[in-house]
Amino acid sequence: MTPSQRRYVFLIGGAGLVAFYVWGLLGLPGFGNYPGPYGFIVNRVAVAQTNATGVVSAVNFEYRGFDTLGEEFILFAAAAGVSIVLRRLRGERERSAVDEAAGRDLPPTSSAVRMVALLFTGPVVLAGWWLVSHAQTNPSGGFQGGTLLATAFILIYLSGEFLVFKRFSPADLTDVVEAVGAGGFVAIGVSAVAMGLPYLKNLLPLGQVPGAVSSSGTIALISFFVGIEVAAAFILIVGELLEQTLLIRQGG
Repeated sequence: MTPSQRRYVFLIGGAGLVAFYVWGLLGLPGFGNYPGPYGFIVNRVAVAQTNATGVVSAVNFEYRGFDTLGEEFILFAAAAGVSIVLRRLRGERERSAVDEAAGRDLPPTSSAVRMVALLFTGPVVLAGWWLVSHAQTNPSGGFQGGTLLATAFILIYLSGEFLVFKRFSPADLTDVVEAVGAGGFVAIGVSAVAMGLPYLKNLLPLGQVPGAVSSSGTIALISFFVGIEVAAAFILIVGELLEQTLLIRQGG
C-alpha cells in the first residue's frame, strides 16, 4: 500500500470515527435533564441506608464497591508493571543524542519555583488528607485525595529536592503502603463474607448523625485504603521514572 493510499484509508476511518462520536453526542439528553431512574432512586435511599451525605461516595464504596475495587487494582497493576519493567532495565546504558552532548548541564531550579512548590506542599497534604477522610460527607474520596497526597511529594521534587523526595518516599516503604492499601480494600470485603454477608457489605455500625466522619460504616475505611493506595501508586511510578532518568544521565 502506498503512502497516498494509507492516507486515504486513515481519512476515511477518521471521518467514520468522528461521525460515530457526533451521532452519540447528539443522542445525549440536554444538560440538567437527567432521565433516571437510578440516580433518583439512589438519591432517595442512600442517606437513610448509609448515613453518607456524599451520595457519590456511597455509590463508589457501597452500591458498586466491587467495581471500584477493580478500578483500584487497575492502578495497582499499572504501578507494579512500571516498577517491574524499570527495575529490570536498571543496567541499561543507552542515552539519547541530547544526553550524549558534551558539557550538557541541567539548569538549577529557580528560587521562584522552589518557593512556590515548598509553599504549597503543606496545604496540598492537608487538602488531600481531608478528601481521603471525608468521602462520606461530600463528593470526594480516596481517588481524589490520594492524587493530591502524591502531588505533595511531587512538589518536593519540583522544588529541586530529589534526594529529599527519595528520603520521604523510599521504594520499599512505598511498595508496602501500596500493597496495604490494595489489600485493605480486599480484606474489608473478605471480612463481610466471613460474617455471612455479601462481599463488601457495610459491616460496621452506622453513627447517629448522617454525614459525620464516623457515621457511614466501612465507607470511610475503604476511602482511606483507596487513598493511601492511589497516593503510593503515583509516588511509586513517578519515583521509578525519576530514578531511571537519573541513572541514564549518569551513564547507567
